[in-house]
Amino acid sequence: MTLLFLVVLVVIVFWAVAIFNGLVSLRNQVQNAWKQIDVQLKRRHDLIPNLVETVKGMMKFEQETLTKVMDARAKAVAAQTMAQKSAAEGELSGSLGRLLAVFENYPDIKSNQNALRLQEELTTTENQISFSRQHYNATVLDYNNAIQTIPAVLVAGPLGFTKREFFDAGPEAQAVPTVDLSLG
Repeated sequence: MTLLFLVVLVVIVFWAVAIFNGLVSLRNQVQNAWKQIDVQLKRRHDLIPNLVETVKGMMKFEQETLTKVMDARAKAVAAQTMAQKSAAEGELSGSLGRLLAVFENYPDIKSNQNALRLQEELTTTENQISFSRQHYNATVLDYNNAIQTIPAVLVAGPLGFTKREFFDAGPEAQAVPTVDLSLG
């Protein structure tokens, strides 16, 4: 009888360890996916001042638009929590979209090689942010499902595995800003 009890106890311990290890792996995947977004956001944050500086002299009548972009960038850089980052990045995406749309009114910008290169880099970065966000949210979904389903929920709660937030960039950032890089 004691041998049966020991066998059952060993099986339960191995089962709990296997579930714990799986949850740790999923939690690490979520953290890695977030870091991939963070890298792309930093790249975008670094590109924006260069773009604004490049076009500032050419956009004399659009200083308010440039100021809004820089203010939105400052909020995004300062955001700490996932909810703050989501809201700030959504606002920044909206501001950038408006800025890029205004470029159409300035032929000097459309012929400036630095501005065109920065626009292209920014568009590429926006696409990478979108792909990274999709990957992060898929990873969070897998993690949240794992910690909320039986039998893992029996291990997850007592060992401190908590639900993660999705990265919601907000309605203004649902579409990547379109940029017309034609010279005509």
